[in-house]
Amino acid sequence: MATPSIPPLVHELDGLSEAHLLALRHQGFDPAWFLSMAAPLREAEKNGLDAASERHRRQVRNRLTGPASAPTPADMLELPAVGSESYNALVHRGLEALQNGEVALCVMSGGMATRMGGIVKALEPVYDARTFLAHRLAESRLWSERSGRTLPLWLMTSETTRKVIDAALVLDGATAFATCFDQGLGLRLTPSGHLFIDAAGKHQTYATGHGDLVDALRKSGLLATFVGNGGKVVMLANLDNLGATIDPLLVGLFLSCEQRCMVEVVEKEDGDRGGIPVRVNGKVQVLEEFRLPSDFDPSSVRVFNTNTFHVDARTLLELPIDWHWCEVEKKVQDATVIQFERLLQELTAATPSAYVRVPRTTEASRFLPVKDFAELERRKEAIRAVLEHRGIAK
Repeated sequence: MATPSIPPLVHELDGLSEAHLLALRHQGFDPAWFLSMAAPLREAEKNGLDAASERHRRQVRNRLTGPASAPTPADMLELPAVGSESYNALVHRGLEALQNGEVALCVMSGGMATRMGGIVKALEPVYDARTFLAHRLAESRLWSERSGRTLPLWLMTSETTRKVIDAALVLDGATAFATCFDQGLGLRLTPSGHLFIDAAGKHQTYATGHGDLVDALRKSGLLATFVGNGGKVVMLANLDNLGATIDPLLVGLFLSCEQRCMVEVVEKEDGDRGGIPVRVNGKVQVLEEFRLPSDFDPSSVRVFNTNTFHVDARTLLELPIDWHWCEVEKKVQDATVIQFERLLQELTAATPSAYVRVPRTTEASRFLPVKDFAELERRKEAIRAVLEHRGIAK
């Protein structure tokens, strides 16, 4: 018996329930855009390309074209020595901004909760039963007390993480200063450009990357209200990097550097894989390794992006960004799926940015990422030392 043919993707979308499509649209899903993104996958199927050939084509589509070079030392800002005149001046300027209510903290806490066995990482204890979320709430409270002005905490969540984080904020009594907003949703595809159906017979959604933050924050209204009330600086950080905390020194440095975005980088260590600053067409921007031109050697760049940014609030609200959507290959239930994601680092392609080298060791560390339980176990005591040193944990 012949295998029944799979209908074109447009008909597969038409087969989704109206409620399902409405929920997707509410989270930013655009069927017309989705069909255009999937078109190269469908063309590969029509042309009979094998999996290896199509994987190569996807890699090419993800890569930036044109020459690229490593940044120079002059492209990096260095922090002044503690206690120096310039250090004290920057701290003073940062404290003034906090006291004037000009600073907000925005934390990425979305995704699909897959890295740690399906739990929502925000509610995972880091040590002594204190969760990642509890530490972020304590940070906001600490700086609100020190500055005499509320430090807003905005949490980008997903359909997987929103409800439990909302409930935790209510339980903690934090809703007066901490607010959630949702990132986007997409539909997973097979490598041949059909809707992926899981073992339960369902179409799978996914969170469409931390690059969603800009549009989602704009849509929430939080950013417009903040700017309207005189807000000037938004610090963006990953939930699971508790080294990346509010610091008047860095707020002051950002306000002094006369750029609209400032990226924190650390010295690269063996095993680091991710975004690095690269000079492209005369401008330094952060690129993930899979987006680098094929002839560029990542090892030529000796610093590593921490995914922590200070951004001018009005720029974040108004800057036009032509997002590049990456074709990302994942494994789901032993099947290969394709999903389209965007990366927050593209802020640096849209606007000239500064790069500051920050510590990744000792109590001064600003880079303590935790992607899984093994990494949490390795970093637990270092996180404790950093948070106690900064007064966030007792």
